[in-house]
Amino acid sequence: MSDPAEGPSVLRDGVSIRFVTEDDAGAVAAAYVRNRAFLQPWEPVRPEAFYTPAGQRPLLANAVAEQAAGRGLFWVLLDGQAVVGRISLNDIVRGAFQNGHLGYWIAQDYQGRGLATAAASFACSAAAGLGLHRLQAGTLVHNTGSQTVLGRNGFSRIGLAENYIRIDGRWQDHVLFQRILPDTLGG
Repeated sequence: MSDPAEGPSVLRDGVSIRFVTEDDAGAVAAAYVRNRAFLQPWEPVRPEAFYTPAGQRPLLANAVAEQAAGRGLFWVLLDGQAVVGRISLNDIVRGAFQNGHLGYWIAQDYQGRGLATAAASFACSAAAGLGLHRLQAGTLVHNTGSQTVLGRNGFSRIGLAENYIRIDGRWQDHVLFQRILPDTLGG
């Protein structure tokens, strides 16, 4: 797993992955600006401030705090200094559940290189290293690319959630997936 003290790990094709920091606000905002039209159909409607370093800083500070509290892991994918994607394990729940939610996006001009598959594999390994039992992910019904990424990473379809998340300004159905990780807790 990418340890902040160790710096970035090479993911593939010269693209690296490392934990996000508040100092990434400018690079993350720039990535969202470059990919705004591309990501719009796949994401919630964002306020204008979201696309600025000042708007990203508190979001990244929250991600760092969630990570420190053990409730999530948040990475950036980098080509040099440019952010070309993000991946996260959100909503980590311990106790009897041992579950987390996987989310990711890859920049439009980096599509088709296997980066999402490699990043998801990286995150799954990190989740297994944390002793999580299961990961979940959801995709829009028509997001076959993301469904392929999940399938390549051992996720299986578990159902359809109607009107699940408000994406691109309207409630949309999502296909739900899960991956059961190797049991490290014995039982």
